Amino acid sequence: MKLSNKELKCVKAGAAISSTLINSLIKGINSFLDIGRYLGSSIRRMVSGNSCPLR
Repeated sequence: MKLSNKELKCVKAGAAISSTLINSLIKGINSFLDIGRYLGSSIRRMVSGNSCPLR
């Protein structure tokens, strides 16, 4: 079955990488990196004894 030129112009392609997708991926990666930094800092403070005492 062949499509006419008019029908071919209406065909939309598959997936496209948009700036919104790239931006959300970068934000997700940055979130994981921030969690790792916070967790590493808290572990280092607890091990070195520099954490605030509980009241």
